[in-house]
Amino acid sequence: MRIRQYLKPRTVSREVESIVDRLPMGNIGSLGYDPWGLNPDTAKITFMAVRWLYENYFRVVAHGLDNVPASGRVLIVGNHSGQLPMDGVLVSFAVANKGEGARLPRSMIERWFPSVPFLGNWMNSVGGVIGDPKNCAKMLEREEALVVFPEGVRGSGKPYRLRYQLQRFGHGFMHLAMEHNTPIVPVGVVGCEETMPSLVNIRPLARMLGMPYFPLSPLVPLPARVILNFGQPMQFPNDANSERDVEWRVEEVKDAIRDLIDAGIAQRKSIF
Repeated sequence: MRIRQYLKPRTVSREVESIVDRLPMGNIGSLGYDPWGLNPDTAKITFMAVRWLYENYFRVVAHGLDNVPASGRVLIVGNHSGQLPMDGVLVSFAVANKGEGARLPRSMIERWFPSVPFLGNWMNSVGGVIGDPKNCAKMLEREEALVVFPEGVRGSGKPYRLRYQLQRFGHGFMHLAMEHNTPIVPVGVVGCEETMPSLVNIRPLARMLGMPYFPLSPLVPLPARVILNFGQPMQFPNDANSERDVEWRVEEVKDAIRDLIDAGIAQRKSIF
């Protein structure tokens, strides 16, 4: 609390204060948090830092942001990569900073992140939520925008030799989309694979530390150029007769993301 009170007046510009204040944030309680831990002041401080990374370090270019609806429930579903959840941060920032129709998406995070000192609390305070189906369902009923990476750690922790090769998608997001009548906006993320390329996963060390993976990779993210391509919303009725039917629909989303990744690779002039 004291750190936030000290940093906010010294780091947050009036412009960013105005941008974040205009974002719909739902029910912020008397202590300054929503039911999932979002704190507007922490979001403003983080917005300043991420804005610099977005514009100057990763030099992000986002296409198709108008495909993300300005209101109502939506799942923004993308490919996962880069060891750290930088892709989720950049996707969320792109939507929150797009001007007209901006909103603050809530990123679904892996269960092990809250076990990391300070990191878990910070991720909650800027909008991250543990990717539990019950959490997701409640947030969709509140008409929130959720950022979901169905590959999970299979995507974020894969070695560099498998870059831009989509790993197995979980089906949970599709069940949520069907049961809660929620459109899916696919997004192809290009560039985060190169921010922290992993040569190998040191599994014994990962097990010892209780982590899903421990990559041999750069200590800090590299300044790779990032391209985000948001596709047309996809809607799926709640009429699947079997899990096989759900799997086919998941593959439709996966194919859409693959096409958006290919477009991003073609658009990119250089990695750095």
